[in-house]
Amino acid sequence: MQDDQNKWLGTLLIIGSAVAYSLSGYFTRLITLDVWTVLFWRGIFGGLFIGAYVAWWYRKGLWEAIRAIGAPGLWVMMLSTLATICFINALRLAPVADVMTIHAAIPFMTAMLALIFTGEREDWTTWAASLTALVGVMIIANPQASVGYLTGYGFATAMALSYAAMIVVIRKNRHVSMLPAACLSAFVCALVALPFADPMQVTVAAMFDLVLFGTVQFGLGLLLMTVGTRLISATRSALIGSMENPLAPLWVWLAFGELPAWATWVGGSLVMAAVIFDVLKKSKRQHKASKTLAQSQSFVRR
Repeated sequence: MQDDQNKWLGTLLIIGSAVAYSLSGYFTRLITLDVWTVLFWRGIFGGLFIGAYVAWWYRKGLWEAIRAIGAPGLWVMMLSTLATICFINALRLAPVADVMTIHAAIPFMTAMLALIFTGEREDWTTWAASLTALVGVMIIANPQASVGYLTGYGFATAMALSYAAMIVVIRKNRHVSMLPAACLSAFVCALVALPFADPMQVTVAAMFDLVLFGTVQFGLGLLLMTVGTRLISATRSALIGSMENPLAPLWVWLAFGELPAWATWVGGSLVMAAVIFDVLKKSKRQHKASKTLAQSQSFVRR
């Protein structure tokens, strides 16, 4: 029963993370500063947000929590930093819908990496849902994209691989909280961006948008993802997180009129359908297993 509750909590946390992360395209279009200045302030505010939560949660045991992340925590920190830098650059160089198309392949990448490096096997429903999401990616993909978008696609692919690897590392070391690593990754991202950024050129209005970008989209999304991934499988975490893919172009369309092609709507619908199918199927199976266990325990007591 406790395991079922953890899985539901993990599912809800990843859904919340996906909604927060889906605002990335909106803020990237909203803030017209150069990408490195955006990355610097986004990392600072995101790190402060997660750091405040970590300090509150661990209080006197903060130093022990930081030491506990060990080498896996360093991998999480580096992979998160790489994924963040590649993601924002990709969003600036290519259409949001196209970037999120590549992002939608993360569940499939995660399933393969988890199988290779951790031996974590998924049932047929999750594999079917992952393959369905991959079909959605193929439908959305634009074969007539200009050469100028290729760099953006390269950044997006590197982001997807880094993110998938990070999920697998967090899941494999789920006995250790990686929240301190998530916090450090935000500050490392700011440190990497600093030599190329111009932090003092920011206006008051732009700074307000950067605060929201760093806290609501980046900090909250990373925090919820880091906690939620410990409670459910790596592949399922990535699959539910793929809800971000159809949502991100939607916000950009509503705010800026960047209308996705019809293929984006069709492919995005497939991704959403795959997520809903996997969640409902697993929920039904868990309910049946819990009912069977309760009946067995009742029989034993008799």
